[in-house]
Amino acid sequence: IFNTTFRDVLMNNETTDITHTDIERQKLIDSSRFHGVHWLILALSSILTVGAWYIASEQVNKRIAERFERESLHVIELVKERMQLYEHALWGAVAHIDANELEIDNKQWQNYSNSLRIDETYPGINGLGVIYKVKKDQRLSFIEKHKKNRPDFVVHPSHNAYELWPITFIEPLITNKQAVGLDVAFEENRYLGVKKARDTGLAQLTGPITLVQDAKKTPGFLFYAPFYKKGMSHSTISERQAAIEGVAYAPFIMSKLISGTLAVDQRHVSIKISDAGQSLYNDMDNTLADKIDPKPLFSKRVDVDFYGRKWQVTINSNLNFRKASGSNQPYFILAGGVVIDLLLLALFIVLSRSNKQALIYADEITRELKIKTTRLTKSNQDLEQFAYVASHDLKSPLNAMRKLVSWITEDCDSILPDSSKEHLKLLNNRSERMNKLLDDLLDYARIGRHEFKAKPLDLKATANDIFSLLDHPITFKLSVEKQVLLLPRTPIEVVLRNLISNAIKHHDKTEGHIQIHYKAVNDMHIISVEDDGPGIPVELFDKAVEMFQTLRPRDKVEGSGMGLSLSKKTVEHYGGSLTIQSDGVRGTTIVLTWPITKEK
Repeated sequence: IFNTTFRDVLMNNETTDITHTDIERQKLIDSSRFHGVHWLILALSSILTVGAWYIASEQVNKRIAERFERESLHVIELVKERMQLYEHALWGAVAHIDANELEIDNKQWQNYSNSLRIDETYPGINGLGVIYKVKKDQRLSFIEKHKKNRPDFVVHPSHNAYELWPITFIEPLITNKQAVGLDVAFEENRYLGVKKARDTGLAQLTGPITLVQDAKKTPGFLFYAPFYKKGMSHSTISERQAAIEGVAYAPFIMSKLISGTLAVDQRHVSIKISDAGQSLYNDMDNTLADKIDPKPLFSKRVDVDFYGRKWQVTINSNLNFRKASGSNQPYFILAGGVVIDLLLLALFIVLSRSNKQALIYADEITRELKIKTTRLTKSNQDLEQFAYVASHDLKSPLNAMRKLVSWITEDCDSILPDSSKEHLKLLNNRSERMNKLLDDLLDYARIGRHEFKAKPLDLKATANDIFSLLDHPITFKLSVEKQVLLLPRTPIEVVLRNLISNAIKHHDKTEGHIQIHYKAVNDMHIISVEDDGPGIPVELFDKAVEMFQTLRPRDKVEGSGMGLSLSKKTVEHYGGSLTIQSDGVRGTTIVLTWPITKEK
């Protein structure tokens, strides 16, 4: 019944082990495959990469758009500031005219213009001049008056208007000589600008025109500031029309104005300006083609009121803007995210292959372990068989020898010489030692074959029981602290019996004191067996725990030499340790550490 029950337990344990192994193996197989969580991680990583790239791109685009807006506003503000500067020049000219009591002549105007240093102070302006209003019937007298200082002065061209507005003075004369005497009333845009300046009393621009002094015949305009006869009121339109004397004016070639105001190499936008559908300026016609972006990143149109005219300003980003605004940050983020995704994929692949390799290796190790287990099982069976042979077959003739010696001693005690009696006694001692050696060897071989459960054990009572059963002089005493411990009884009794027995056998005096101490440290029982016999030299500590070793001659100490070795193996089997402490002169302490078992 016992064998059947034990076999069933083994089979159940084996089934449990196989089931657990199969579960662990299946987990390893599953871990070597790609699962939804792997794809989810890759998908989330990809989404984060794309999201980061999109956000970075939007931020970059926003910064670029804000920069274009700043550039556009800056261009318009520069043009406004420059036109205001020119307006101040015109009103300065008006103030100069008003400050003279008499009508100025060409020499005075030349001196005034030279004092302004027009080319340096007002870059982009083509000149500064004066236009007087002349009635049609005063035409000849006006020409005759100015011919006195300038014999070649004429008013041109002829037209049918009831009034004339000839350009009387203009400086610098060298670049504007063709304009001297030009009657601006001959052409609608020029004449309309004069009338608007006259009627509003404000500085006014003409519509697009071509200056007669411009050899390239490019678009331009005139800028007027009116001045009125001294002493006459000009608060209303009618009063202004009656009191008008003339206008100070400035001619402009648009390309020259823009190049002086907005140098191409100093801006990142290209511009196009038109007035009432007529082109005034276009960078495409006035700058190198490599500055123009055929597909601008940004473009906007702004209507700007300039002194009675509405200019349509179209602003496009140019190649300089594209180059300066380029940012690789979003692409670095995208590339970095892709690299991370690829690394994750590579990591999953490597882990999957590693798990497969681990599974193959585990299978190989398992096969080897099975072979070794089979061999170990057979070895244990052989060892068990040997133990039985040693216990029965070897001990039987040994016991017969001991009986024979005993019979000879009893039968021949009176006739044997003392030497023979001593030999028979020695033979009997050797037989007992051999018998003890076989018993210890059998116990050593059986360590670990049976697991003993931990039970409550009174350390003091157990030690005293062992001490009382041992053959010891009555002068020896044992001191033990009372402790109730949870320990496997049989193994601890074997260990204590060997240690107490050794302390008695190896003592070199007729009196001895053996002490057993106990303490608990870090979940370990610490049991110390201390004697006051001879010490063990430090260099012999390792030898003392080897099998079949004694530190004194066997004729003086009866023993197999396996006591400490048997105790050490037993303690280590239960997860503890056995160490020797001695100064090598007097006293030896054997320290046992034994794991504390938690009571269920």
